[in-house]
Amino acid sequence: MISYSDIFDISHERDHDEEIHAGDLVRTGPNHFPHFMVIAVSGDRAWVRNVQSGADSLAYLNRCRKLSPALAIAAE
Repeated sequence: MISYSDIFDISHERDHDEEIHAGDLVRTGPNHFPHFMVIAVSGDRAWVRNVQSGADSLAYLNRCRKLSPALAIAAE
């Protein structure tokens, strides 16, 4: 399956390791939006919920970026 990341050649590499857990707010690429709440983590994937639309989806953990505390507060 081809994703937008493949089409637009978006790099999902991080400069550092991040542990992502249920309850964290994340984003999935170089942009700041949309924001997702992590519902659960299993293996290399996370069940995430879009905080604006409420839509649930699965995401690879290596594509998730934890939001900084300042961005997390702005998302509320």
